[in-house]
Amino acid sequence: MSDQEKKNNQNHLENDKTLTTRQGHPVTNNQNIRTVSNRGPATLENYDFIEKISHFDREKVPERIVHARGAGAHGYFESYGTVGNDPVSKYTRAKVFQDKGKQTPVFVRFSTVVHGNHSPETVRDPRGFAVKFYTEDGNWDLVGNNLKIFFIRDAMKFPDMIHAFRPDPVTNIQDSERFFDFCANSPESFHMVTFIYSPWGIPANYRMMQGSGVNTYKWVNQAGEAVLVKYHWEPKQGIKNLTAKEAAEIQGENFNHATQDLYDAIENGDYPEWELLVQIMSDDAHPELDFDPLDDTKLWPEDKFPWLPVGKMVLNKNPENYFTEVEQAAFGTGVLVDGLDFSDDKMLQGRTFSYSDTQRYRVGANYLQVPINEAKKRVATNQEGGQLRQKNDKAPGQNPHINYEPSLLGGLEEAEQIGKEYTPHVEGNLVRESIDRNDNTKQAGETFRQFDDWEKDELLSNLIGDLSTCDKRIQEKMIALAEEADEEYGRRLREGLEQMKKHGTSKNPLGATDAEQAPKYAEDIGHDADPY
Repeated sequence: MSDQEKKNNQNHLENDKTLTTRQGHPVTNNQNIRTVSNRGPATLENYDFIEKISHFDREKVPERIVHARGAGAHGYFESYGTVGNDPVSKYTRAKVFQDKGKQTPVFVRFSTVVHGNHSPETVRDPRGFAVKFYTEDGNWDLVGNNLKIFFIRDAMKFPDMIHAFRPDPVTNIQDSERFFDFCANSPESFHMVTFIYSPWGIPANYRMMQGSGVNTYKWVNQAGEAVLVKYHWEPKQGIKNLTAKEAAEIQGENFNHATQDLYDAIENGDYPEWELLVQIMSDDAHPELDFDPLDDTKLWPEDKFPWLPVGKMVLNKNPENYFTEVEQAAFGTGVLVDGLDFSDDKMLQGRTFSYSDTQRYRVGANYLQVPINEAKKRVATNQEGGQLRQKNDKAPGQNPHINYEPSLLGGLEEAEQIGKEYTPHVEGNLVRESIDRNDNTKQAGETFRQFDDWEKDELLSNLIGDLSTCDKRIQEKMIALAEEADEEYGRRLREGLEQMKKHGTSKNPLGATDAEQAPKYAEDIGHDADPY
C-alpha cells in the first residue's frame, strides 16, 4: 500500500463516526431494545443492550451512578384494604394491601438524579422517591420519581441520556447545549422537558413533593387475573415547588435545605404523610387510546382512569447513621412480592436488570445482607461466597452439606404456589422498533395549557435562558417541538430566543407576566396547583 493510500485510509477511519460496540460491531439501532413485537416483553439475548447497560452501571465508584445525593427516613405503610369502593382482593393478592389497618415497616430514600453526592438540593432535576416495604412475603421496592413521566421510553437510550445530562467529559462542566442536543433529537423527551423547566423541576422540599412509580406495573389476583397499574404518592402536607429565583436564594443560604427540612420535621414530631393511590387499566393494548399505556413518557388521563386510594405512608423515624442506612440502601424495580408483577414497559424491563446489577457492583455481591436491605422474614437460599459475606442463608433443619436443589438429602425445597400464576399470551416477531402510538408532543401541549400563567412564564424564562446558549440547529428543533405541542408555547419560545439574540442579554424576555414577580403570588396560586 502506498503512502498516499495509507493516508487516505487513515483519513477515512478518522472521518468514520459510525457507532460500534466495544467489540467493534456497528450499532444499527441504538434507539430500541429487542422485544417480541414492538410492545412486547424484552428478551434475555439483548446482548448489545446488556453490554451497554452493564458497563454504564460500573462507570463510577463508589458513588451511585444516578441518585447519588439522597436523604432517607423510616416509617410505616397502612393499608385501607380497598381500592376505591372495591375490596383490594379483586385486583391483587399482595398481602401488604389486604387488611384494613395493616401496617408494614418502610424505609424511604429521596434523592436528586443526575448530580453528585454533594450537589445542592435546589438543582433543576427530577427527584427520586424510592420506598422499601418490609412485607411478610419479603421486600417490595417501589422505585420512582417525583414526576409521573420520564425522558425516554426505551432503556437502550438511558446511558446516552445520563451522559448528555452530566458534565462535559472534557471540561467537567454541565452544559445545557448537551442536554438540549439529546432532547431535541429524542422528541419523546419534550413532555418531561416541559415539566423540568417549569417550577415542577425544583420541588421546595422532599416532604411537599409527589411521588410516582413512573412505569406501568401489573397486579395479579388469586384467580391469576391481571390488570395494569400506576402508583402515585400524594403528600398530605400539600405540594410546593420553587421558581428559579427562589431556588437561587435558598442555595445561597443552605445547599442541604431539603435534607435538613425532612430531618428537622421528623425530629420535631411533625411526621410527613403521603397517600398511595393507583390507576388501574385492563391488561391489553387499548387501541381506543391515542397513546400506549406502556409508554412511560405519557400520563394516564385521570378522567378515564381515576386515582384510587389504597393506603397511606407515615415517616416517623430518622436514620441513626447516614452511611449504613441511607447510603447503603439498595433498591430495585425487580423486587416484587406475590400479587405484583412486571408489565412489558421497555424502561421497566431495562431498569429491572440495571438496578440490582448496579447494587452488586456498588455495595457488593452480598448487599442484601446489609441490615437496611435485609428482609424482615426468614431468608433461605443456596447462594454462597462473595465479597463481605456476613452469614449463610440456611434454614433451620437444612442439611449444611447441601447447597443445591433438588436434593433428597435434606436441602431446601421449592415453595408452594399461592394463587394461580398469571400467564399472558405473547406472540410476535423479534424486532427493534418503537411502539406504534408515540405522539411525542400532544401531552406536552396539554400540560402547558394546564399551567397557570406564572408557571408558563417561569417555564419559558428558564427554557429561553438555557436554550439561548445552544447551537441554532438545536434551538430550531426545540422550537419545532414546542410549536407542535401548542401554538402559544412555540410562538413565545421563538420570540424569546429572537429577543435574546437581538439584545444579547439574559434578562427575562417574556412579554407576559414578569417571571421575577412570580414568587410574590406563587404561594397562593402556583405552588399548590397540580397540573396532572
